[in-house]
Amino acid sequence: MSICHAKATLVSLLALSVLCATPGMAQSTDTTSSIPVDPSAMTPAQHAAMHGGHNSTSTADTSFAALQARGKMAMGVDQYASAHRFDVLPDGGRIALEMKGGDSLAVAQIRAHMKLIEHAFQAGDFSTPEFVHARAMPGTDIMSRNKALIRYTYADLPRGGEVRITTTDPESLAAIREFLTAQRGDHRAGH
Repeated sequence: MSICHAKATLVSLLALSVLCATPGMAQSTDTTSSIPVDPSAMTPAQHAAMHGGHNSTSTADTSFAALQARGKMAMGVDQYASAHRFDVLPDGGRIALEMKGGDSLAVAQIRAHMKLIEHAFQAGDFSTPEFVHARAMPGTDIMSRNKALIRYTYADLPRGGEVRITTTDPESLAAIREFLTAQRGDHRAGH
């Protein structure tokens, strides 16, 4: 088993253990209630709550909420209180993550996360975005294979950090653009 595969498996198991410890995800220990529940009489909000979801019946919203929850686990900050940017640039692109407010602890956490991302990506390790998105991300196979042709550079931002991705290799450039476009869409980043 490769180190990347083992790491991804370990992260997945950790995520599963965290999710199972989340209130509403475990089996009920209340043995005093024996009233059967009729799902057809439940409101959509009650049905979603029963399954640990939010007040949304949309699969897309449920998938986005799950992505946000995995993002919080991987990045250590509330995804709804932070903002991602995925910019495609002529020589590659950039990934930026900043807090919407001035939470200095969360800003420090973002900076630490983005520095780890810089080093992982430089090593050809894209297991963190694979975990967050629950799929292999487009372009990462080429980015991993061509890691020697791509440069990753971290920089602080006022409320977070960024990783610039640059290359002169046409195949790598196309892969970077594919990766950033997929990230932008999944995170609903709009940039």
